[in-house]
Amino acid sequence: MFSRLLGAHRRPFSSLSEQEILALAVSSEEDDARIYRAYADGLRDAFPHSAAVFEEMAEEEDGHRAALIEAHRERFGERIPLIRREHVRGYYDRKPDWLVRPLGLDKVRSQAEQMEEQAHRFYVEAAKRTEDAGIRKLLGDLAIAEKRHESLAHRLSEKHLGEDERAEEEKTERKQFILTYVQPGLAGLMDGSVSTLAPIFAAAFATGDTWQTFLVGLAASIGAGISMGFTEVASDDGVISGRGSPIRRGLATGIMTTVGGLGHALPYLIPHFWVATIIAFIIVFIELWAIAWIQNRYMETPWSRATFQVVLGGALVFAAGMLIGNA
Repeated sequence: MFSRLLGAHRRPFSSLSEQEILALAVSSEEDDARIYRAYADGLRDAFPHSAAVFEEMAEEEDGHRAALIEAHRERFGERIPLIRREHVRGYYDRKPDWLVRPLGLDKVRSQAEQMEEQAHRFYVEAAKRTEDAGIRKLLGDLAIAEKRHESLAHRLSEKHLGEDERAEEEKTERKQFILTYVQPGLAGLMDGSVSTLAPIFAAAFATGDTWQTFLVGLAASIGAGISMGFTEVASDDGVISGRGSPIRRGLATGIMTTVGGLGHALPYLIPHFWVATIIAFIIVFIELWAIAWIQNRYMETPWSRATFQVVLGGALVFAAGMLIGNA
């Protein structure tokens, strides 16, 4: 196992023959074309214009592969050795598309640029290790082509994406971001900030003990985070609603619920009761206004309604906690 981890079963790039370099280039171009087509498939429903960009990039890779195969046929014959990226020590990796989902536009465009830059470096180094004039010329030409292709995604985007199409896709991407992250995270932040007010301040005014209050707040925050996270995961698989991965939504909800509760629980690590309580009051005020701002910024809720809902709800829960704690 350790020898495998250390790359003992891989060949160093410097040991490859000209035939093996060509074979590696062929398999790499095949893999890149598959990845670009997978990107296109993953983007087609939500971003059809960007899908066309990656379809054309895949066709470019097909052209490179055909030129490499023809060079191998002329120099070494019909049989191409089976050599792939994972067989060569230090060779760059490619992430299959299922590891980088959901396929956000910025993510796949950045990945495409990185792929082309890595391919350029490979062809530059490969050309240095060949003595056949024809193969060296081909590899050099492909290095130049890949260097040009670093901006291929941008150039093809200009071809396929006009201002209207780009605005449409950016709007779709923003909507998906809100559904998958902002909306669940906001629900968690509201629940964590508001629902934990009563137990935390009830414990504070009932005991006057900052450490016990902190423990109550910690338990309430973590418990609420776990509960809200699992509830979000179980509520909707995202397939029909289009809200995205339930795991991502659950993490967003659970983490923000915990953060919302811990915000006004952490001050009670301060041993002085009134200092801790005043700081907790200030944090609660900041939390409630942050929630109102997020509602206005991402959910397009009018300031007046967002403020009324959040401040009134928080005030009622806070008052309940104080009354119970002083009972």
